[in-house]
Amino acid sequence: MRKTIYSVAKGNLASIMDQVVQDCTPILITRQNGGDCVIISSAEYASLEETAYLLRSSANAKHLLKSLEQVNSGNLQER
Repeated sequence: MRKTIYSVAKGNLASIMDQVVQDCTPILITRQNGGDCVIISSAEYASLEETAYLLRSSANAKHLLKSLEQVNSGNLQER
């Protein structure tokens, strides 16, 4: 993950936001006294929220993990 300090981010926020969106990579902004933050694109945030939602149900999480195991082992079936 790329990182920058607050004083640099403050003066270059628009270009930092453009980088985050274009590269789909978060940027860590550090502060001298702690309280660091991460900037991510709204698309990445939505993806994280959806993943958290899908894994919230233990039954759904088990089903998704089983499906991933089948894909990774090459055990695929056409529907």
